[in-house]
Amino acid sequence: MGSKPRIALFIGILCISIFPVLVKMALVPGLISAFYRMAIAALFIVPYAFFTKQIKVYDRKTTTLMVLCGMCFGLDIGVWNIAIQGSTATQATLLGNLAPVWVGIGSYFFLQIKPSVNFWIGTLLALIGMVTLVGIDVFVNLSFDIPFLFSILSGLLYATYILLSKRVLGQVEVVPFMSYSISVSTIFLAILNGIMGSAFTGFSIEGWMTLVVQGVVCQLLAWLLISYATQHMRATRVSLSLLSQALFAALLAWYFLDEAISLQMVVGGCIILFGIGITFVNKPLIGRPK
Repeated sequence: MGSKPRIALFIGILCISIFPVLVKMALVPGLISAFYRMAIAALFIVPYAFFTKQIKVYDRKTTTLMVLCGMCFGLDIGVWNIAIQGSTATQATLLGNLAPVWVGIGSYFFLQIKPSVNFWIGTLLALIGMVTLVGIDVFVNLSFDIPFLFSILSGLLYATYILLSKRVLGQVEVVPFMSYSISVSTIFLAILNGIMGSAFTGFSIEGWMTLVVQGVVCQLLAWLLISYATQHMRATRVSLSLLSQALFAALLAWYFLDEAISLQMVVGGCIILFGIGITFVNKPLIGRPK
């Protein structure tokens, strides 16, 4: 295997990692920022799908699943943006990265796939890391704030999106799936912003620039690069590599936004990432392989 997939993956992760920093700058409100991220990406991928004749009409079940994927992903980005602006880019990214844990639990209950012992060990460590990150007193006193709850909700929504998309991508190619999903996300977020009374214009030049970067770099370019890497690398290696976005996001937030990173956050974040990493290990840590 050449170095191109690895380079593509690295650049793709960097493209994703700058997203929390752009959102945390708060040049545009979180919910409307999510709309433009999807809308700008749609302006590129949907015409491409049409011109290359990749847009097709699917059966009702497949179409319904793609609509649900678009709604879940759009809402995921919306609540994650709000969480980032209400807490720190580091905390929101780390808690949002718990998605693989929720995917495993969801697979156990809804797909009847029995996770391995490693998964449960990793899940326990990830949850311990989450408690360490935000502080034990938060859980003892049940003093959860909105950004914390939205960070967890973001991970749950993304996990739901992954579970639904796994079923769809067995029948639909990547480009038409992304076209449908992003289009639904755009429409759904437009309606949601309309209901919430969000302003769709009136932003500064810097604000518009961050929106363009989010749509073109963080959404479109990032996922095209990651998809390319996934085609040429082991899925587990790609998944583990994606966890580094939390580290990059923290470093970028510290450098550009002077965002403080406490020792408690470092320890909790490391435990979370280590726990999630264990869930991708194939060889059992306890007992013998069957």
